[in-house]
Amino acid sequence: MAVQLLLVVAVILSCVLLNKMARRVGVPALLAFILLGMAFGAEGPVGIRIDDPAFAGDICSVALLFVMFCGGFDTSWRHARPTAVRSIILSTLGVVVTAGLTGAFCHFVLGLSLTQGLLVGSILGSTDAASVFSILRSRRLNLTEGTASLLEVESGSNDPMAFMLTTVFVSQLADPMSAGETIAALALQMGLGLALGAIVALIAAWVLRTHPLEPEGIDMVFVLGVAVLAYALPLALGGNGYLAAYVAGIVLGNSSFKDKPRIVHFFDGVLSLAQMLIFFLLGLVATPSGLPATIVPALATLLFLTLVARPAAVFALLAPLGSSVRQMALVSLAGLRGAASIVFAVQALGQDPSAGSWIVDLTFIVVLVSMLVQGSLLAPMAQVLGMVSDDADVMRTFTDYTERIPVRLIECPVPEGHGWVGRSISQLDLPPRALIVLVGRDSGRFVPNGGTVIEAGDRLVLGAITPASTDGVSLSETTVEKGGAYAGRTIAELDDLEGGLVMMVQRGERTIIPNGSTVLEVGDVLVFGQTSG
Repeated sequence: MAVQLLLVVAVILSCVLLNKMARRVGVPALLAFILLGMAFGAEGPVGIRIDDPAFAGDICSVALLFVMFCGGFDTSWRHARPTAVRSIILSTLGVVVTAGLTGAFCHFVLGLSLTQGLLVGSILGSTDAASVFSILRSRRLNLTEGTASLLEVESGSNDPMAFMLTTVFVSQLADPMSAGETIAALALQMGLGLALGAIVALIAAWVLRTHPLEPEGIDMVFVLGVAVLAYALPLALGGNGYLAAYVAGIVLGNSSFKDKPRIVHFFDGVLSLAQMLIFFLLGLVATPSGLPATIVPALATLLFLTLVARPAAVFALLAPLGSSVRQMALVSLAGLRGAASIVFAVQALGQDPSAGSWIVDLTFIVVLVSMLVQGSLLAPMAQVLGMVSDDADVMRTFTDYTERIPVRLIECPVPEGHGWVGRSISQLDLPPRALIVLVGRDSGRFVPNGGTVIEAGDRLVLGAITPASTDGVSLSETTVEKGGAYAGRTIAELDDLEGGLVMMVQRGERTIIPNGSTVLEVGDVLVFGQTSG
């Protein structure tokens, strides 16, 4: 037992170190994980042989469920909503068209049976959410026309359809089903996945919102359990666990509860670990000696997939919905293959070893080249196509993005003889970005303006930016932007307060203590207050 644990620790630490080294030398980190897996594999120096492919498939399934959950949890539905229809069409019909065209190519050109060809098309039918997210974030690709949200939702939600198709064609190889049985099975998987994923997430959001979990950090464990439950419950009932995990991530990630950004960052770490595991396992189960024989068909499949199948699906489905040619061209290029394809290939091998290890080897080459070539071309092609704009901000499409800036209130007494006595607030030399928000006198407290004259004995309450909290109250500020969630709405209509209260509105030179009927205008600075207990 101790030896196995030490081996696991060695793999994890090696992946972490390789990730850091890869960033420094400019090599994709996931390539390093694959090479590490090959070193540990049966044909590598360590020589670990996996005799049970189904076991590797199960490990990959667990890792992919977190990739799916994190894909939904990271996506801001408010920014994704305008492109949701196009994203969902691409993630369902787009996968079917891509898989069908690729399957036909593999059948007629590569000489596979039709079922084998469609299995390959299904395995490669989805795009990699983690890779797309990583490129958008790291390169800060502020794409126009809502393209970032379209890609995020599509890449995050197309794995369930690819998984269902993969399951169908693996079953067809072993025990063929009728068309009616296939359609019924797909409908059951989708129905249970959608319903149970949403129900589990809604209950979890209610718990987080109404019953704060103690001690600090236990909420992360709770959400981790929710992700597993959202996957396992529908799976046990014959539903699609990956779809349920993604739906649960979307619902929970876009719900309001305390410390959500911290939980999002925690799951960013979980996502990184899951990716490390998946790509390490790909290298572990791959057979380097068999790769040369697979290179030509794999590269031919990738070229057809990239230049024909994916663009055909994108243009056929998005052109009638009014997408521009340049957007469709970029979306076609952004069809990176990654973790999901690896998992589906390993699962196919585990469920039906007669399918042959060549499926894993072919997927290995396709994923590797796709990430190296397509991944490196995405950012420059976005520039060439004129799809990058300074007016957009890709970080807004993620749920950990926040416009709020933490502030702190401090009370400052003004003694007799102080230099501020007898001067108006507009004449004071306050620190940058500090504001006197309240004045306390014997007659009571009031909100000052620039003409308020300071008197001896006054107690001034100053606000300034800080990451801390004061006396159990956390304060933050945000600016109301044109087209944002707050512009033109009353305080009573706001649904994104996360348990806080709008304590003050700064409108130009005016300071407003708002009530429920106060209408917010573009440019207003809102000060939120929230208890930290």
